[in-house]
Amino acid sequence: MTHITAKTALLTIVVASLLTACSSIEPTVTNVSNTAHLVTTQDYLHKSSTHPARLATAPNEIRVTLLGTGSPVPSINRYGMSTLVQANGYNFVFDAGRGNVVRLTQAGVPLGQIDGVFLTHYHSDHVNSLSDLWMTGYIPAFGGRQGSFNVYGPKGINSLVEGLKMAHADDIRVRVADGELKEATTSMVAHEFDTNSVVFDNNGVRITAFDVQHDHNGAIQPAVGFRIDYAGRSVLLSGDTIPTSNILKYGKDVDLLVHEVAEFEDINALPQVYAHHTNPRQAGEIFTKTKPKMAVYSHIVNGVSAQVIGIPDDKLIERTRATYKGPLVVGEDLMSFSITPKGVDIYRH
Repeated sequence: MTHITAKTALLTIVVASLLTACSSIEPTVTNVSNTAHLVTTQDYLHKSSTHPARLATAPNEIRVTLLGTGSPVPSINRYGMSTLVQANGYNFVFDAGRGNVVRLTQAGVPLGQIDGVFLTHYHSDHVNSLSDLWMTGYIPAFGGRQGSFNVYGPKGINSLVEGLKMAHADDIRVRVADGELKEATTSMVAHEFDTNSVVFDNNGVRITAFDVQHDHNGAIQPAVGFRIDYAGRSVLLSGDTIPTSNILKYGKDVDLLVHEVAEFEDINALPQVYAHHTNPRQAGEIFTKTKPKMAVYSHIVNGVSAQVIGIPDDKLIERTRATYKGPLVVGEDLMSFSITPKGVDIYRH
């Protein structure tokens, strides 16, 4: 026998009344498909860029934008090593580290309008977004590149490019078969260069590649840095290197010297990392000898885990000040430098 208490009976009456009341209310219908479409669309949209890189450079100007200032560490703040240099209508990318396609899009630079990619060496954190830049750049909706995707590098570039073509041949095949694009727009061309030489010289823009030392034993070869000259303006990109005489040779009196750096809170931590990079005291000595109008840190190896932590930017500058007193900034992703006859102006994103 089931026993119903007065409290249970009252609760039953209340619930029944609520159900009756609710059934008389006109239901609100949400167009689920439209809402889902709106959310999806918003996920793919970028706000209109206000970054200076979206604009053509002025006559006699070189503009340098740090697309990625990080190391192999997967970071949401510092993407992989990559730098955009713009001069006289050219858009050149130096190294293609993780996420540079996203940063270029944030900067308002169409992916199909990259005139060339120059690689310093073949460590993964300098090339792992190369295929992304190539393929996303030929998709009509995102890049629509019409000409070839030109990749410049020291010995080894031909193997890298041919390997990427093999790895992603099916992407091209199915897109062409689907009528999405023409195969001619997917061309990728390797340009192998000799080091310590001019590797590009056109319309007043000259790019020189020079050897650097990424380790003391010479195991990491080739490894190069780049100097870019245009209209009396000059930029040096160190590449990954320990202190080397070629930085002093090619970096003397440049307008902008972008140099890598590695530092930890404990300077005795990870000696194997220090043996492959330049610490801030060494970098300060380089800046003091080359006397750039502006020194900039990028490819910042500043801590690699919770156990081996780095230091704040102001402390990185403080440690550099032991050997250098001139203009210096710690690079950030999407920071940009406009180099004109008037000097170097900094844009912070």
